[in-house]
Amino acid sequence: MDNIFKKQVYELVRMIPKGRVSTYGAIAKAVGYPNHSRHVGKAMGGCPKDVPAHRVISASGILSVPEFQSRLEAEGITIQNLRIKNFKTLFWDPLKEI
Repeated sequence: MDNIFKKQVYELVRMIPKGRVSTYGAIAKAVGYPNHSRHVGKAMGGCPKDVPAHRVISASGILSVPEFQSRLEAEGITIQNLRIKNFKTLFWDPLKEI
């Protein structure tokens, strides 16, 4: 995974509004690598502090990192059993919203 890919991912994730979530796959697709959702996950694992990694979740609406639950709840997102409630409503699709 190169630095250009990571920079693109970080720039896009910074655009996710508070109180909304996106997925690893949606981010990968938006940066031009539709089959690289795992690479997005790896990039999020070592991202800078100003990148809201807690807003990127799995396509099923389940938190990949349980420790992010409190950060999402602080933004008004309801989570039950690690699953985002109203996921479809809260989903931010970068290809449609930017």
